[in-house]
Amino acid sequence: MKLVVQEFLTLDGVSQGPGAPDEDTSDGFTQGGWFVPHLDEEFMQVASEWLSQADAFLFGRRTYQNFARDWPKMADHPNAAILNGLPKYVASQTLTSADWNPTTILSGDVAAQVAELKQQPGRELQVHGSSDLAQSLLAAGLVDVIRLAIAPVVVGQGRRLFPVGGAPAGLRLVHHQTTPAGLSIHTFEAAGLPQHGTYGGATE
Repeated sequence: MKLVVQEFLTLDGVSQGPGAPDEDTSDGFTQGGWFVPHLDEEFMQVASEWLSQADAFLFGRRTYQNFARDWPKMADHPNAAILNGLPKYVASQTLTSADWNPTTILSGDVAAQVAELKQQPGRELQVHGSSDLAQSLLAAGLVDVIRLAIAPVVVGQGRRLFPVGGAPAGLRLVHHQTTPAGLSIHTFEAAGLPQHGTYGGATE
């Protein structure tokens, strides 16, 4: 399976609490819900297309607990059958049980276990949110594709997908689009380490 990271971001790179003011207030975050005003039908179709390519999901503990709380109650949502029915993996050193079935807890050497999951047959192992986990997987060279939905908003605080001191990575843009509500959607493939060069000025 390909490992695909899907994230909602602000223009200043924050991934924390996109869905509601009280979704994730850890570390004093007060700007939650910034993604919701920019949702539109076109993006919902894109998100459904992304989900339709999943054969399993991988979460960090915090995102898993939020999804496990909400999605079993949303049986009428068009994406509920996919999220509730497919295999789920949660990376955590503290969880001892996970009731959103079918779920497997990954502890210990998570990167090694994810590398093994990638060897299983299937299409996509999708990471939704879970920015800390996504950072560690990117640093381990395990991420194949990154899909970003960027909202036209700056929140000035919060947990970032690409923090200062994070692992460098080269990416190749393979698709982009914008939605009527202003979301900028980008799909990148991993391309090893960043390339560097020196600008030599305009040439004739």
